[in-house]
Amino acid sequence: MFCVKGLIESGRLTSVPSRYFFEKDLKDDCINSEVETIPIIDFSMLTSGSPEQRYKTIQAIGNACLKWGFFEVINHGVPNTLRDEMMRASESFFDLSDEQKREYAGKKLFDPIRWGTSFNVNVDKTLFWRDYLKIHVHPQFNAPQNPLGFSETIQEYCKRVRELANELLKGIMESLGLEESYIQKAMDLETDSHQLLVVNLYPPCPQPEVVMGLPPHSDHGLLTILMQNDHAGLHVRHDGKWIPVNPAPGSFVVNIGDHMEILSNGKYKSVLHRAVVNGKATRISVATAHGPPLDTVVGPAQDLLDNENRPPLYRGIKYREYLQLQQSNQLNGKSCLDHVKVNINDTCCK
Repeated sequence: MFCVKGLIESGRLTSVPSRYFFEKDLKDDCINSEVETIPIIDFSMLTSGSPEQRYKTIQAIGNACLKWGFFEVINHGVPNTLRDEMMRASESFFDLSDEQKREYAGKKLFDPIRWGTSFNVNVDKTLFWRDYLKIHVHPQFNAPQNPLGFSETIQEYCKRVRELANELLKGIMESLGLEESYIQKAMDLETDSHQLLVVNLYPPCPQPEVVMGLPPHSDHGLLTILMQNDHAGLHVRHDGKWIPVNPAPGSFVVNIGDHMEILSNGKYKSVLHRAVVNGKATRISVATAHGPPLDTVVGPAQDLLDNENRPPLYRGIKYREYLQLQQSNQLNGKSCLDHVKVNINDTCCK
């Protein structure tokens, strides 16, 4: 299987092959040059602060979800040594020989481990400047045997990030006016939540302006928690412009997923974001997508509904089916979420 890293390391690349050319809408490609950043949440105030500090932090989380759909988390308790080791081990995986990586060249969505390139090469009209490693790490843990020690690092890292996600979800539930344990009880997140690890590799490109690492899209699941190496590339759509995200060293970037939008009945919306590449250095990002058990039907929380004033705006759908819908099509904005939106006119006529 071809990959972008192999293309770069072949030494024969002087220009980008035409199949990677990404057509941008110039009207839609405005980048905010002003200093505007995503909100910052001090996680320690959520878990170890006074009742007043916790209350203010929950309000801040709610405002971040409402206005941005993204926020940065500091003082999260995940050791920097573990984060650094996870980043080093991830880079080492992509440095394995093609023969070693080919063992994980899975073709099916729910294969435990998949190494690949672009998004879905079977349907992508344009290929994206990205190689990836995707691993289903919870509730059933999986990991590559190589490089040595990678499995143990993945297991510890994903455990710590999963704990972080669970606490953030409690705060988000409270910000919606629900019990903090609402989502854990409703979706059995404590034991059977689905966690997908996605490691993205964006090699340097000789013509970065004509390619895209990943196009504008929203994420499946409830939350995505991301860390990256020292090279920026994440852009978030906000107020009609693209905002470059430059997180502080040691922090995590968190974003709302499509299933949080469904659960909140549209109050908290998943937000478009994209990955751009550069011509000088390899960018690596490590993301974990946190969702309910695969066979859970996700719909709007009943406690947030009122048939007269707050009708359901989304129909329930199994998490597994939503993943299949997204992964079997081109990555295109929030098109998958459109499939589960309820037609308001139809609702009003009933």
